[in-house]
Amino acid sequence: MTVTIGRRELLVALGGAAAAWPLTVHGQQPAMPVVGMIRSGLSETEPGSRMIAFRQDLDESGYVEGQNVTIESRWAEGPQDRYSDLVADLIRRKVSVIATGANTPASLAAKAATSTIPIVFGVGQDPVKLGLVASLARPGGNATGVNFFIAELAAKRLGLLHEMIPGMARVAVVVNPANAANAESTMKDVQAAAPALGLQTQIFNASTSREIDAALTNLVRGQIDALFVGPDPFFNLRRVHLAVLAARLAIPATYAGRDYAEAGGLMSYGSNLADTYHQIGVYVGRILKGAKPADLPVVQTSKLELVINAQTARTLGLDVPPTLLARADEVIE
Repeated sequence: MTVTIGRRELLVALGGAAAAWPLTVHGQQPAMPVVGMIRSGLSETEPGSRMIAFRQDLDESGYVEGQNVTIESRWAEGPQDRYSDLVADLIRRKVSVIATGANTPASLAAKAATSTIPIVFGVGQDPVKLGLVASLARPGGNATGVNFFIAELAAKRLGLLHEMIPGMARVAVVVNPANAANAESTMKDVQAAAPALGLQTQIFNASTSREIDAALTNLVRGQIDALFVGPDPFFNLRRVHLAVLAARLAIPATYAGRDYAEAGGLMSYGSNLADTYHQIGVYVGRILKGAKPADLPVVQTSKLELVINAQTARTLGLDVPPTLLARADEVIE
C-alpha cells in the first residue's frame, strides 16, 4: 500500500525533527565539571589572595570559572557536623572534586563522607596520622593535597617569640578545643619545647569570640608575659579581633600566619596559605584532566615566612632584636 504525505505534513514533520535534533545533541554533550570548595567562615573574612591563587592555577590547567568549570563555594566554622552537612550538600550537587582549602575539619568530614569523589585537601597536621592518606608518596585512596606544617612549627614559633622577648618566663597558649587535632598537636609541641627555653606554659581554651575575650583578660590577670595563639581557622577569622585585643591589653603575641601580622599582630611564622591554595588549584586541574588522587603525592610546603609588625612592636614598647629583623621575610612598618 502506498502512503501519500502532503506538503504541509512533510514540513511539519521536518520542522519537528529539526527542533528535536539540537536537543538530542545538547543532551550528549558532557556537563560542565563542578568543583566544590569548602572554606572557613564567611566570604568577607577570607583573604582574597587565596582564591585568586586557586583560580589562577585552574586557569593555567585550562579551566576557567564560568566557561568550562563551575566553583561551588561553601563557608562554615564550628563543630564537625557543620562541615559534614556542607560535604553532603556538595555530594548531592554531584561535584567532580571536593577541595577543602586550608581546613582540617572540612578535610576529615569530606574523607568520612565519600570514598569515590576525589578530594584535594590542605591540612596543617600530618595527613597520614589524620587518616587522610596511606602515605605521603602514595596516598592510595581518593584524597591527596597539601601539608602546610602549621601545627608542626609550634616549637620553632615559640623559640622566635622567646627571641623577641628574652626575659619572658610565662607564656599563655590559646587553642580551640572544637578543633581537637590542632589543639592537641599544638599543646603537645609547645609543652615539649617550653622547658628548654626556661618557659612555663598555661593553656587557655577558646571556641567563641566571648571565650577569646575571657581568655586574654584572664591571662593578663595571671601575669603572663606573652601569648601563643594556636593555628586554627576559627582564630584566623578573628585575627583583627585578636590583634586589637592583644594590643589593648599590651600582650606580645605570636601567630601562625602572615594574615595576623597584616591585621596588626606582633609577629607570625608559618606557611603562606596562598601557596597552599595555589597547589590545591594545580591538583584540582590535574584531577579534572583525568589524574587520580591515589597517584598524586602529598605536597609538603617548604616556603616558611617570618613576618614582624614593627609598628605593633613600637606600640608595645619592644625593641625588635637585629637578628630577628635580619631573618624576617617581611617587616611591616
